[in-house]
Amino acid sequence: MTTQAKAPQGTTAAPHMRGLDPLALHEDVLPQIEALDLVRGKPLIVSDCDEVLMQFIAGLEIYLETQGLWLDLQSYALTGNIKRRDTNEAVAALDVPDLLKGFFASSTHALIPVPGAAAALATLSGRAQVVVLTNVPSADKETRARNLAAHGMDYPVIANKGLKGGAVKRLAELVEAPVIFLDDIPHNIASVAVAHAPTHRVHFIADPRLAKLLGPSEHSHFHATDWADAQRFIEERLAEDGF
Repeated sequence: MTTQAKAPQGTTAAPHMRGLDPLALHEDVLPQIEALDLVRGKPLIVSDCDEVLMQFIAGLEIYLETQGLWLDLQSYALTGNIKRRDTNEAVAALDVPDLLKGFFASSTHALIPVPGAAAALATLSGRAQVVVLTNVPSADKETRARNLAAHGMDYPVIANKGLKGGAVKRLAELVEAPVIFLDDIPHNIASVAVAHAPTHRVHFIADPRLAKLLGPSEHSHFHATDWADAQRFIEERLAEDGF
Protein backbone atom coordinates (compact mmCIF):
# COMPACT_ATOMS: atom_id res chain seq x y z
CA MET A 1 0.00 0.00 0.00
CA THR A 2 1.01 3.60 -0.36
CA THR A 3 2.76 4.99 2.68
CA GLN A 4 1.03 8.12 3.91
CA ALA A 5 3.83 9.10 6.28
CA LYS A 6 5.15 12.58 6.80
CA ALA A 7 8.04 13.80 4.69
CA PRO A 8 11.42 12.88 6.21
CA GLN A 9 13.07 15.47 8.41
CA GLY A 10 15.55 17.65 6.61
CA THR A 11 13.63 17.67 3.34
CA THR A 12 11.62 20.46 1.79
CA ALA A 13 8.17 19.52 0.56
CA ALA A 14 5.79 21.62 -1.50
CA PRO A 15 2.59 22.70 0.29
CA HIS A 16 0.43 20.19 -1.62
CA MET A 17 2.82 17.40 -0.50
CA ARG A 18 2.54 18.06 3.23
CA GLY A 19 1.64 14.93 5.12
CA LEU A 20 2.84 12.67 2.27
CA ASP A 21 6.14 10.85 2.01
CA PRO A 22 7.87 11.85 -1.26
CA LEU A 23 9.97 8.66 -1.02
CA ALA A 24 6.95 6.35 -0.77
CA LEU A 25 6.90 3.46 -3.23
CA HIS A 26 3.64 1.54 -3.61
CA GLU A 27 3.92 -2.23 -3.23
CA ASP A 28 2.43 -2.68 -6.71
CA VAL A 29 5.04 -0.45 -8.32
CA LEU A 30 8.31 -1.92 -7.09
CA PRO A 31 7.89 -5.29 -8.89
CA GLN A 32 7.23 -3.44 -12.16
CA ILE A 33 10.47 -1.51 -11.75
CA GLU A 34 12.50 -4.58 -10.80
CA ALA A 35 11.20 -6.40 -13.90
CA LEU A 36 12.64 -3.77 -16.27
CA ASP A 37 15.67 -4.62 -18.36
CA LEU A 38 17.64 -1.45 -17.71
CA VAL A 39 21.26 -0.88 -18.72
CA ARG A 40 23.45 0.25 -15.85
CA GLY A 41 25.49 3.30 -16.74
CA LYS A 42 23.17 4.56 -19.49
CA PRO A 43 21.07 7.72 -18.89
CA LEU A 44 17.35 7.31 -18.27
CA ILE A 45 14.42 9.48 -19.33
CA VAL A 46 11.41 8.95 -17.06
CA SER A 47 8.34 10.50 -18.66
CA ASP A 48 4.81 10.98 -17.46
CA CYS A 49 2.17 10.20 -20.08
CA ASP A 50 -0.90 12.43 -19.73
CA GLU A 51 -0.26 15.95 -21.04
CA VAL A 52 3.36 14.97 -21.78
CA LEU A 53 3.07 12.12 -24.29
CA MET A 54 -0.71 11.86 -24.74
CA GLN A 55 -3.40 14.55 -24.90
CA PHE A 56 -5.33 13.71 -21.74
CA ILE A 57 -7.56 16.76 -21.45
CA ALA A 58 -8.70 16.66 -25.07
CA GLY A 59 -9.61 13.00 -24.65
CA LEU A 60 -11.33 13.61 -21.33
CA GLU A 61 -13.52 16.32 -22.83
CA ILE A 62 -14.73 13.91 -25.52
CA TYR A 63 -15.61 11.36 -22.84
CA LEU A 64 -17.35 13.90 -20.61
CA GLU A 65 -19.56 14.90 -23.53
CA THR A 66 -20.90 11.33 -23.66
CA GLN A 67 -21.75 11.57 -19.95
CA GLY A 68 -23.64 14.86 -20.17
CA LEU A 69 -20.75 16.69 -18.57
CA TRP A 70 -18.20 19.35 -19.52
CA LEU A 71 -14.88 20.62 -18.22
CA ASP A 72 -14.75 24.20 -17.01
CA LEU A 73 -11.04 24.93 -16.89
CA GLN A 74 -11.02 27.53 -14.13
CA SER A 75 -8.07 26.02 -12.26
CA TYR A 76 -5.48 23.26 -12.62
CA ALA A 77 -7.75 20.61 -11.09
CA LEU A 78 -10.55 18.29 -12.12
CA THR A 79 -12.44 18.35 -8.83
CA GLY A 80 -14.84 21.28 -8.93
CA ASN A 81 -14.33 21.86 -12.65
CA ILE A 82 -16.27 18.92 -14.08
CA LYS A 83 -19.85 20.15 -14.42
CA ARG A 84 -23.23 18.86 -15.52
CA ARG A 85 -24.45 20.31 -18.79
CA ASP A 86 -28.08 20.55 -17.69
CA THR A 87 -27.58 22.28 -14.33
CA ASN A 88 -23.97 23.52 -14.56
CA GLU A 89 -23.41 22.05 -11.09
CA ALA A 90 -19.99 20.65 -10.30
CA VAL A 91 -19.72 16.89 -9.97
CA ALA A 92 -19.18 15.96 -6.32
CA ALA A 93 -15.56 15.33 -5.35
CA LEU A 94 -16.42 11.81 -4.21
CA ASP A 95 -17.69 10.97 -7.70
CA VAL A 96 -14.62 12.15 -9.61
CA PRO A 97 -12.46 9.02 -9.02
CA ASP A 98 -15.14 6.72 -10.45
CA LEU A 99 -15.63 9.11 -13.36
CA LEU A 100 -11.92 8.99 -14.14
CA LYS A 101 -11.90 5.22 -13.80
CA GLY A 102 -14.63 5.06 -16.44
CA PHE A 103 -12.69 7.43 -18.67
CA PHE A 104 -9.50 5.39 -18.54
CA ALA A 105 -11.39 2.15 -19.12
CA SER A 106 -13.19 3.47 -22.19
CA SER A 107 -10.76 5.97 -23.68
CA THR A 108 -7.13 5.05 -22.93
CA HIS A 109 -6.85 3.24 -26.24
CA ALA A 110 -8.06 6.27 -28.20
CA LEU A 111 -5.94 9.10 -26.81
CA ILE A 112 -3.86 10.93 -29.39
CA PRO A 113 -0.20 11.87 -28.94
CA VAL A 114 1.24 15.24 -28.03
CA PRO A 115 2.78 16.67 -31.23
CA GLY A 116 6.47 15.93 -31.52
CA ALA A 117 6.62 13.51 -28.59
CA ALA A 118 7.28 10.34 -30.58
CA ALA A 119 9.91 11.94 -32.82
CA ALA A 120 11.73 13.56 -29.89
CA LEU A 121 11.88 10.34 -27.88
CA ALA A 122 12.97 8.38 -30.95
CA THR A 123 15.95 10.71 -31.29
CA LEU A 124 16.70 10.83 -27.57
CA SER A 125 16.48 7.05 -27.23
CA GLY A 126 19.76 6.84 -29.12
CA ARG A 127 21.43 8.40 -26.10
CA ALA A 128 19.17 7.38 -23.21
CA GLN A 129 16.78 4.69 -22.07
CA VAL A 130 13.10 5.65 -21.84
CA VAL A 131 10.50 4.56 -19.29
CA VAL A 132 6.93 5.86 -19.04
CA LEU A 133 5.87 6.40 -15.42
CA THR A 134 2.13 7.05 -15.40
CA ASN A 135 -0.60 7.09 -12.76
CA VAL A 136 -2.94 5.09 -14.97
CA PRO A 137 -5.06 2.41 -13.22
CA SER A 138 -3.28 -0.96 -13.19
CA ALA A 139 -6.12 -2.51 -15.20
CA ASP A 140 -5.41 -0.09 -18.04
CA LYS A 141 -1.60 -0.40 -18.07
CA GLU A 142 -1.43 -2.71 -21.09
CA THR A 143 -3.94 -0.62 -23.01
CA ARG A 144 -1.81 2.45 -22.33
CA ALA A 145 1.32 0.63 -23.51
CA ARG A 146 -0.41 -0.51 -26.72
CA ASN A 147 -1.72 2.98 -27.41
CA LEU A 148 1.74 4.48 -26.95
CA ALA A 149 3.31 1.83 -29.16
CA ALA A 150 0.74 2.42 -31.87
CA HIS A 151 1.90 6.03 -31.99
CA GLY A 152 5.60 5.23 -32.17
CA MET A 153 6.37 5.19 -28.45
CA ASP A 154 7.03 1.55 -27.67
CA TYR A 155 8.66 1.97 -24.26
CA PRO A 156 8.22 0.17 -20.93
CA VAL A 157 5.23 1.45 -18.95
CA ILE A 158 5.01 1.52 -15.15
CA ALA A 159 1.54 1.98 -13.64
CA ASN A 160 2.39 4.15 -10.65
CA LYS A 161 0.31 4.98 -7.59
CA GLY A 162 0.76 8.16 -5.57
CA LEU A 163 3.73 10.49 -5.74
CA LYS A 164 6.54 9.59 -8.14
CA GLY A 165 9.62 10.40 -6.08
CA GLY A 166 10.06 6.89 -4.69
CA ALA A 167 9.79 5.28 -8.12
CA VAL A 168 12.29 7.67 -9.69
CA LYS A 169 14.73 7.16 -6.82
CA ARG A 170 14.65 3.38 -7.32
CA LEU A 171 15.05 3.73 -11.09
CA ALA A 172 18.05 6.02 -10.53
CA GLU A 173 19.61 3.45 -8.22
CA LEU A 174 19.29 0.80 -10.91
CA VAL A 175 20.88 2.79 -13.74
CA GLU A 176 23.51 4.71 -11.75
CA ALA A 177 23.49 7.33 -14.51
CA PRO A 178 21.87 10.71 -15.21
CA VAL A 179 18.07 10.75 -14.97
CA ILE A 180 15.66 13.18 -16.65
CA PHE A 181 12.09 13.36 -15.35
CA LEU A 182 9.12 14.97 -17.14
CA ASP A 183 5.70 15.57 -15.58
CA ASP A 184 2.88 18.09 -15.69
CA ILE A 185 1.95 17.86 -12.00
CA PRO A 186 3.96 20.07 -9.60
CA HIS A 187 3.71 17.74 -6.60
CA ASN A 188 5.23 14.89 -8.61
CA ILE A 189 8.12 17.13 -9.59
CA ALA A 190 8.52 18.26 -5.98
CA SER A 191 8.57 14.67 -4.74
CA VAL A 192 11.35 13.79 -7.20
CA ALA A 193 13.32 16.85 -6.07
CA VAL A 194 13.22 15.49 -2.53
CA ALA A 195 13.67 11.80 -3.35
CA HIS A 196 16.49 12.15 -5.90
CA ALA A 197 17.80 15.71 -6.15
CA PRO A 198 20.29 15.05 -9.02
CA THR A 199 17.43 14.24 -11.41
CA HIS A 200 16.98 16.86 -14.15
CA ARG A 201 13.32 17.85 -13.78
CA VAL A 202 11.17 19.17 -16.64
CA HIS A 203 7.74 20.65 -15.97
CA PHE A 204 5.90 19.85 -19.20
CA ILE A 205 2.28 20.86 -19.93
CA ALA A 206 1.10 20.20 -23.47
CA ASP A 207 -2.41 21.69 -23.39
CA PRO A 208 -2.01 25.49 -23.79
CA ARG A 209 -5.15 26.14 -21.73
CA LEU A 210 -3.68 24.24 -18.79
CA ALA A 211 -0.29 25.87 -19.21
CA LYS A 212 -1.90 29.28 -18.74
CA LEU A 213 -3.40 28.18 -15.44
CA LEU A 214 -0.17 27.10 -13.82
CA GLY A 215 3.25 28.67 -13.69
CA PRO A 216 6.49 26.68 -13.76
CA SER A 217 7.08 24.41 -10.78
CA GLU A 218 9.62 25.90 -8.38
CA HIS A 219 11.13 22.41 -8.16
CA SER A 220 11.71 22.08 -11.90
CA HIS A 221 14.83 22.99 -13.85
CA PHE A 222 12.96 23.72 -17.06
CA HIS A 223 9.39 24.47 -18.15
CA ALA A 224 8.12 23.43 -21.57
CA THR A 225 4.89 23.27 -23.53
CA ASP A 226 6.31 21.65 -26.65
CA TRP A 227 8.74 18.83 -27.37
CA ALA A 228 11.18 20.85 -29.46
CA ASP A 229 12.14 22.89 -26.39
CA ALA A 230 12.11 19.87 -24.08
CA GLN A 231 14.31 17.89 -26.44
CA ARG A 232 16.89 20.68 -26.62
CA PHE A 233 17.02 20.92 -22.83
CA ILE A 234 17.43 17.16 -22.44
CA GLU A 235 20.14 16.99 -25.11
CA GLU A 236 22.04 19.81 -23.41
CA ARG A 237 21.86 18.07 -20.02
CA LEU A 238 23.02 14.77 -21.51
CA ALA A 239 25.94 16.52 -23.19
CA GLU A 240 26.91 18.25 -19.95
CA ASP A 241 26.85 14.88 -18.20
CA GLY A 242 29.10 13.38 -20.87
CA PHE A 243 26.54 11.41 -22.90
